[in-house]
Amino acid sequence: MTQLSNMAVRDIETVIHPYTNLARHRETGPLILNEGKGIYLHDEKGKRYIEGMAGLWCTALGYGNMEVAEAGAEALRRVSFTHAFSGKSHDGLIELSEKLKEIAPVPTSKVLFGSSGSEANDMQVKLTWYYNNARGKPEKKKIISRIRAYHGVTIASASLTGLPWVHGDFDLPIRNVLHTSCPHFYRFGKDGETEEEFASRMAQDLEDMILREGPDTVAAFIAEPIMGAGGVITPPKTYFDKVGAILEKYDVRFIADEVICGFGRTGNWFGTQTYKMKAHSISMAKAITSAYFPLSALTIEEDLYQAMLEQSRKLGTFGHGYTYTAHPVGCAIALKVIEIYQRDKVMENAAKVSNVFQSRLKALADHPLVGEARGEGLIGAVELVADKKTRRSFDFKKGVGPTALKMMEEMGLIVRNVQDTIAFCPPLIITTEEVHAMFDIVEKGLDQLEGHVRKENLRSA
Repeated sequence: MTQLSNMAVRDIETVIHPYTNLARHRETGPLILNEGKGIYLHDEKGKRYIEGMAGLWCTALGYGNMEVAEAGAEALRRVSFTHAFSGKSHDGLIELSEKLKEIAPVPTSKVLFGSSGSEANDMQVKLTWYYNNARGKPEKKKIISRIRAYHGVTIASASLTGLPWVHGDFDLPIRNVLHTSCPHFYRFGKDGETEEEFASRMAQDLEDMILREGPDTVAAFIAEPIMGAGGVITPPKTYFDKVGAILEKYDVRFIADEVICGFGRTGNWFGTQTYKMKAHSISMAKAITSAYFPLSALTIEEDLYQAMLEQSRKLGTFGHGYTYTAHPVGCAIALKVIEIYQRDKVMENAAKVSNVFQSRLKALADHPLVGEARGEGLIGAVELVADKKTRRSFDFKKGVGPTALKMMEEMGLIVRNVQDTIAFCPPLIITTEEVHAMFDIVEKGLDQLEGHVRKENLRSA
């Protein structure tokens, strides 16, 4: 058993860690990361790691950007806090709202802020219900998400999430949340089916669900451009074109969850642009501040804003908001981060580096453990399989994905597993040389994992 440091023991006795096997954590302890610069983190012993996940898909500018830190410090010095209730505002809130309207990939009337992606998607649910009440359609309340989607962990957003471990024993999902088919061609395509035919079948599944439930009861459909925490699942060709046409046909609000894809991850400002999604509203968080401060936002389309006006006249107020809505420090940091994205052409440079990233990623498809290597821009994943020919997965109880994660971590790379899918999402500032260094470790890790799989006979059914 590993000898735990004093700090690790203190962690075990005081901290609840999200998405962690709490029983196993008592034996292994935490990885304590106290310093970061660029794409690198250092643990308490001084060991250096490449941060191959940009934290949690979020630290786009990497660590230790002093320009962003100073923007936050100056905001703290100027006005440490003010809220947005009762018509109060501040310069940063106004300027950031204007900037987001300018760069948003969908027609935007107003912007509403929160502190996390979960909050943003939770608000999308509330506002969709509010909107349909305002326009005299009180039965139009059902929200359709997708199997393996990830939209957050509040009660509403966790219900939208389509992963069993987010629902299990939490009594979720709540009423009026449905999940249509997962559009993962590699895993769910039929023999002889083309990608476009698969996309048509997925769209038909959605239309069948709308008709089965009754179009007058279906209010919204929510989708990530790329399904991040569900396994970095890229949409099949023509999928969003076909889905968009169905949503328009049945007057269903289309919400794009840009929490992971927004701000350059797919090679454009937003994944909505990459996949030509005709959404009504987008949710954004994470890279809006490069994760230097908790902040999220969603766009409000004009029809929704007019409904909100009518409800305000009727009810006397818009009865929603958080203490930290549009916190001045968060707004200042977001403005500086967006300024850096634009001034330093961060996204254009990331798009160039992504060519090398995707080339190294796709080359992993030849590895005997890899069933599929998939991705877009600077996000990707490899799905580990027991049998490449039949696409048979490993028994998840054998822990192949977590073992791969641990092996790469020991080699100095931090990545993330979704069961037996290994995800990569480095900071957008990563260089070509650093991409090669990252994937050199991935290749070594997979080779070491292959030896472990053979030794332990983990391919057996």
